Amino acid sequence: MARPDLEQAKKDAFDPVFRRIAVPSFASLREERQHRKERLAGGFRIFAALGFCEGVAGHITARDPEFTDTFWVNPFGMHFGQIRARDLIRVDREGNVIEGESPVNVSAFAIHAAIHEARPEVVAAAHAHSIYGKAWSAIGRLLDPITQDACAFYEDHIFFDDARVLITEASEGAGLARCLGPHKAAILRNHGLLTVGETVEEAVWWFVAMERCCQAQFLAESVGQPLQIDRSNARAARAVNGSPFIGWFQCQPLWDQIVRLQPDLLN
Repeated sequence: MARPDLEQAKKDAFDPVFRRIAVPSFASLREERQHRKERLAGGFRIFAALGFCEGVAGHITARDPEFTDTFWVNPFGMHFGQIRARDLIRVDREGNVIEGESPVNVSAFAIHAAIHEARPEVVAAAHAHSIYGKAWSAIGRLLDPITQDACAFYEDHIFFDDARVLITEASEGAGLARCLGPHKAAILRNHGLLTVGETVEEAVWWFVAMERCCQAQFLAESVGQPLQIDRSNARAARAVNGSPFIGWFQCQPLWDQIVRLQPDLLN
């Protein structure tokens, strides 16, 4: 008997639940902008709560829904755990701050401007110097499909092998964007992780999930040779748990929790 079409099987399995859940739509660009800024502030608070903050390193961006060649980003030097929606700054394609009072991190601009320009469908990109992501980036390997969660990244992440490590120039950001191609995530050599998404929540979730996958692979390899999921089943798992919608949906509990505990982020 022929194997059922995977996409149809996924649809049949999840439609009864997901037809009641949808990524929100908006009556105006102003309303959509405020929503993105709130989710972006929430993303920083989630990163802070999970320990994905170190000094002034790290950044998450969200494309402005009206002025799509600009993006919102964290003020350089502000702790992730203090960022509110009103603290965010908007930056143009030349790196100029056109809304907000604070400076922009040059690495944030170099990395994110190139990705937003190369990938029109990408609303958000996330990068931080998380401990397991940093450590795995020094190994020089992609993640293996050793867990269901890791399958979300199977054949959908790249290793950016650039010995310069620092990304501060537009040309370096463009090189990263070319290497990333259509994929959802990158491991930056001796640097850390980067993820992208069609929503802020998706980019945030892929970063959280990828960091945990790095941790899981370190743990598994510390005691033996992990069993790997075969290509067919890894692809099947990715079809279910690796889509933009699932990335957005997986982040909703994190959003609900952080906004309940830290409602000032909405200010």
